[in-house]
Amino acid sequence: MRTMTGKVQAAGLFGWIVVVFIAAAIGAAASVQAAAFYGQLAQPAWAPPASVFGPVWTVLYACMGVAAWRVWRHGGFAAQRRALWVFLLQLALNALWSWLFFGWHQGALALLDIVLLWMLIMVTIMLFWRTSPVAGALLLPYVAWVSFAAALNYAVWQLNPQALG
Repeated sequence: MRTMTGKVQAAGLFGWIVVVFIAAAIGAAASVQAAAFYGQLAQPAWAPPASVFGPVWTVLYACMGVAAWRVWRHGGFAAQRRALWVFLLQLALNALWSWLFFGWHQGALALLDIVLLWMLIMVTIMLFWRTSPVAGALLLPYVAWVSFAAALNYAVWQLNPQALG
């Protein structure tokens, strides 16, 4: 295995952060009217205010980018193909969730998406952990938040069947 130079590693970190935040932007595009839509939905008493989601997701996306980079550093994409493809697939499901819930108001499909997302995050954690325990650990807050978000998705969908299909 060839050792990566500092410049290559820095470019890789930048690249993975960009990939993750592109996915965030795709999801955010569906969430332009999310605050108004979310605010008019009946919510469980334990639902956080809408203002919490942006800062939490920003930190989680940054951790995801660093985690992917830490795995990528071990031989690049070719050596870490399986782990990084699973990572990219879960990232796509992450972006799709916002469209299903906020863009298309499909509560059941959003719930299905988030359950599949949760499973892929768990697989990603296992694959990342084998290469870099730090990378796997960086995804633990993400899976915890997605677990909470899945419960919230279900509760809001059940409380709003007319608005969320």
